[in-house]
Amino acid sequence: MKNYLKIFCLSLVFISACGDNRDSTEWLVPQEEIFDGGPGKDGIPSIDTPNFSSVQDINFLEDTDLVIGYFNEGQIRAYPHDILDWHEIVNDDIANKSVALTYCPLTGTAIGWDRNVGNNKTTFGVSGKLYNSNLIPYDRNTDSYWSQIGLNCINGELFSTEIKTVPLIETTWETWKTAYPNSMVLNTDTGFSRTYGVYPYGDYITNHSRLAFPVEPLDDRIPAKERVLGLLSDAGNKSYRLSSFGNGKLVVDSIGDETYLIIGSQTLNFIVAYAIESDAEDWSYDPTNLPVIAKDGSGNALTIHGDIVDGPLSETSLSPTVSFMAYWFSLGAFYPGIDIYE
Repeated sequence: MKNYLKIFCLSLVFISACGDNRDSTEWLVPQEEIFDGGPGKDGIPSIDTPNFSSVQDINFLEDTDLVIGYFNEGQIRAYPHDILDWHEIVNDDIANKSVALTYCPLTGTAIGWDRNVGNNKTTFGVSGKLYNSNLIPYDRNTDSYWSQIGLNCINGELFSTEIKTVPLIETTWETWKTAYPNSMVLNTDTGFSRTYGVYPYGDYITNHSRLAFPVEPLDDRIPAKERVLGLLSDAGNKSYRLSSFGNGKLVVDSIGDETYLIIGSQTLNFIVAYAIESDAEDWSYDPTNLPVIAKDGSGNALTIHGDIVDGPLSETSLSPTVSFMAYWFSLGAFYPGIDIYE
């Protein structure tokens, strides 16, 4: 088994600039700013045949461990960080949707991708390359390279194609199993031998001065590894600090002409964002019956995944957004000058 911690530490010297060997191919980002992460292409293997267990059968997670949740057509699945740290991509089929759950442990970003790109269904793998310390997946149909946080193809046949995202939720195992006790959870039967539960990058999460690779620009308005929600829209981008949500609160915010409902709790460890009409009913934060997290004066009850389950709007949903949790430095690098909600 490869020792990824040693590879990670060696990479800190920053001497392995990328050589793609496709000189005639255009890159959407500066090629000299792409770095080889160490393990090489597919050296970090994606999970292409994921196996799941019930919440009750999961025994390798601590309550404070983070998981990523996905919802589609009544199916609910969770993907633990403990596994994603070692694989970074899970290619999955859930009801009528083919999804790549992409995760970069160096930027703390989990983003769901629709696997239908370029008019064809594909799977994604880990290229071994990084841009601004962020995962560069490649698609196995065309061997094109993609930017995870940039959400587009940066090299290859599908050059500049934008990725379509699917909404995910990041929270702790304790919150997840309370909210969704009947969900299915990615288990450690991955087909690979890894020390799941052992974080491979030492003190990286807590050491704000430690970055694995060069990052440009480096925005120091917030500590580098602070977890924030990035909300992206055509009218602009904004970030929301998990630390500012305390025991839980709800805010209505605007970007350009669009209005958003942002709900979060540092205690329960989540932030979600939904698009709403400007004249929407007033909502108040209420997590007493998870997965419900908010209620309004008309009796509507909103779940963390955006469904309204009681009241006159029952069986409807709020509109998802392009948003994801991230370490602050990564949003500052990919979206320079991004607004910070105060």
